[in-house]
Amino acid sequence: MDHLLVVDDVADNLLLVRNILEEEGYLVTTTDSGKSALHIVNSNPPDLILLDVMMPEMDGYEVTKTIRSYTHLPFIPILLITAYDRASAVKGLDLGADEFIRKPIEAEELLARVRSLLRLKHTIAERDHTAKQRQDLVSRLTHDLRTPLVAADRMLELLQDGALGEISDQVKEALQIMSRSNRNLLEMVNKLLDVYRYEAGNKTINLQKLDLTPLIQEVIQELSPIAKTKSLFLANHLPDQPLMIHGDRLELIRVFNNLIGNALKFTDKGGVTIHSHTDHTHHHIHIQDTGIGIPPEEIPLIFQRFRQGNHHKQGSGLGLYLSHYIITAHHGQITLTSQPNQGSTFCVSLPKAQ
Repeated sequence: MDHLLVVDDVADNLLLVRNILEEEGYLVTTTDSGKSALHIVNSNPPDLILLDVMMPEMDGYEVTKTIRSYTHLPFIPILLITAYDRASAVKGLDLGADEFIRKPIEAEELLARVRSLLRLKHTIAERDHTAKQRQDLVSRLTHDLRTPLVAADRMLELLQDGALGEISDQVKEALQIMSRSNRNLLEMVNKLLDVYRYEAGNKTINLQKLDLTPLIQEVIQELSPIAKTKSLFLANHLPDQPLMIHGDRLELIRVFNNLIGNALKFTDKGGVTIHSHTDHTHHHIHIQDTGIGIPPEEIPLIFQRFRQGNHHKQGSGLGLYLSHYIITAHHGQITLTSQPNQGSTFCVSLPKAQ
């Protein structure tokens, strides 16, 4: 049974609306003040709120605005009841109400609007429930996949080290291929697991004061063998002075490892340059490559989940999506400029430590 909350400071209006709704089989709660309505909404959220606009102390506009600021609540449709002109209804809709009805109230119109808003409520609730089930399933599946992959990785290491006896060069080469494929799959599973942790709000960012310069230099040092293998330059033009921020060191290493690693992956000639500039509020780190570039139509989509672009390089399509989440959690921003066949520049902007 749908639970409806009716809010009006006039007793006759409450009685009229309540009788109309209860005759249709709805469970109805009434109250005569905005403050009381907010208490009910927080303690026992209704499926729909019918809200009078003009009330003393707290009017319907303020009640609507306050309810829409409650991020912990599920979606609750709000039907404004007004005796005034269309402008007052428009104001209420702008503040977050979903529909309005004018006084004097006609029973058929009221019930039609109530049914319409309840259909909206149930549709959104069903969609959110389905999305939550899907996310929970993928999260559990990803977590369960990780355990055997870690075990397989360890076993392959033992085999390659000869722990179970001598192996031929041919078998060793096959084990190396298997190990590399297994680690690539494990990396993708780890990324997918972290994506769902961020999306579910279960990922904790441990912010500490740190210097970006040595952090990025560490990443550059780790990735320099890739540049050498491809005969690319990997230029570090970061300043000598500290670039102090509040950040999670391990998560930021993941971001810059992904951005610089991608720049090297998609560059076959020339190289990658890392430089920075600082303004009054932010440090801006630029990762500039001379690679294949990104077409203009793909740039707005590049940070979407599983978006790989029109290229022939292997990847999960999760790295940039996850990097975007991490930087957003740091109250920062990643932007991209690119020209096909000329290269790309990713810019990571992070607030300066005060």
